[in-house]
Amino acid sequence: MPDEPSASAAPEPEAAPPSETKRPPRRRASESTAKASAPESAAPPSSKKSAEKPMEKPAEAGPRVPKQATLSERDRRLLVARRALDGRRPVFGRQAENRYERVGRDGSWRRPRGLQSKQRRHYGYRARVVRVGYRSPAAVRGLVPSGFKPVLVRTTSDLERVQPTREAAVIARTVGTRRRLALEEAARERGIRVLNPIVKSEAET
Repeated sequence: MPDEPSASAAPEPEAAPPSETKRPPRRRASESTAKASAPESAAPPSSKKSAEKPMEKPAEAGPRVPKQATLSERDRRLLVARRALDGRRPVFGRQAENRYERVGRDGSWRRPRGLQSKQRRHYGYRARVVRVGYRSPAAVRGLVPSGFKPVLVRTTSDLERVQPTREAAVIARTVGTRRRLALEEAARERGIRVLNPIVKSEAET
C-alpha cells in the first residue's frame, strides 16, 4: 500500500489572492477647483464688457470748494509750530476747583489773588497759571486747523465779504434750517467753505 501522508505534516499554505490594484491618490478640492476654473479665467472677455464705456463723473456745479486755505510758507510753518505748542500746553485749573463744584464746572479761568495763595506763588504742586508765554503765534492766532479764518454768516449778503482762499463761513446758530440750507447752497456756488454744514458733500468728507 502506498505510504499515507503523516497526520503531523503541516498542510500546504493556500495561494494568496491576487493583489488588488492600487487606487490613485485623491486630489485636493483646491486642485480640482483650480483646474475647473482655469479654462473659464483663460476665456477671452465678452464683447459686452468691451463695448461698455467707463462712467463719466458728473461735472460739479460752480467753482471747487477748497479743503485748505492758501497760506504762505511762513504761515504754514507757524501752523505746525502751533500744533506742537498745543500738545505741550498744560491744563490751567482754577484755584479750589477741586473743593467747590461751582468753581470749575464751566471751565472758566480766574487769576489767583490771595495773599497766601500757593498757586499765585507758583508752587510746583499747584496748577499752572495762565501766562503770555503759552500763547500761539500771532500770525496764525484764531485760525482753524485747516488754515481758514472763520467768518460769521447770517444772510446771503454776508457771503460777499468772505474770501474763499483765506476765509471760511460759519453759519450762526440762530439761523433756521430752511435759510441754512439756502446759505450752504449759495456758499457752494461761490466756492466758499462752510465749517458747520448740515449737508456734507463727498468733496468735504
